[in-house]
Amino acid sequence: MASLGWETLREWGKDTVRLERLAGGVANDVWLVRIKGQRAVARLGNRSDADLAWEAKLLNFLDRNGLIVPVPVPTCDGRLFAKGLMVITQLDGEPPQTESDWRKVAHTLRQLHHLTLKFPQRPGWMSSVDLLHQETGTRIDLTKMPPEGVRKCRAAWARLVGRQMSVVHGDPNPGNVMIKDGRVALIDWDEARRDVSELDLALPHNAGDLLRDAHQIASQACSAWEAAVCWGDEYAVKRLAEVRDI
Repeated sequence: MASLGWETLREWGKDTVRLERLAGGVANDVWLVRIKGQRAVARLGNRSDADLAWEAKLLNFLDRNGLIVPVPVPTCDGRLFAKGLMVITQLDGEPPQTESDWRKVAHTLRQLHHLTLKFPQRPGWMSSVDLLHQETGTRIDLTKMPPEGVRKCRAAWARLVGRQMSVVHGDPNPGNVMIKDGRVALIDWDEARRDVSELDLALPHNAGDLLRDAHQIASQACSAWEAAVCWGDEYAVKRLAEVRDI
């Protein structure tokens, strides 16, 4: 995908240029770009229009409600994405390091969850609880996993039944969280979906203040999710090994 599709960047203006590829793009080819003299981040992938529309709506909604998130930069004719390409504002800051930092992250994630209690599911996605009865959803295909692996994942997800649902960021690791002037910014919303809120709160130092059993349940469910999403490589096998009967 190094060059295929990038001609669409002209939709943001003839002077728009790619500057350098950014690390961390799994579902997308991600570049730092310059638009009208300002730096932004461009993501090119194969997500559907419905998927991108959901993400754009979510990010704009969170921005309007005071969260620091990247927001879509419209094309010259006002579209929020074009042919699989979305351009978003660039945010900067430092990753969380201390327990105090992570508690700020947890507070921001709880704000996200409160704001999105009624937000719809991302088109084509499934929640962890949905996958107790469904086999496929977006990048997850349980038919490709060994039966014992599916059993372990579903046992972990079954413990989430009945817990609060909302939009979750889905991957609040240090690479996707930045702190600047004491405020938390959440970037990389590739794994965002409607799911059990506590999945976001299995954080370092138990900064989400989950009870011991709740923290263990959330951590196990997250490991199961990543194993299923990435199934087929060594990382997925490692994550599945972390899922155990509790």
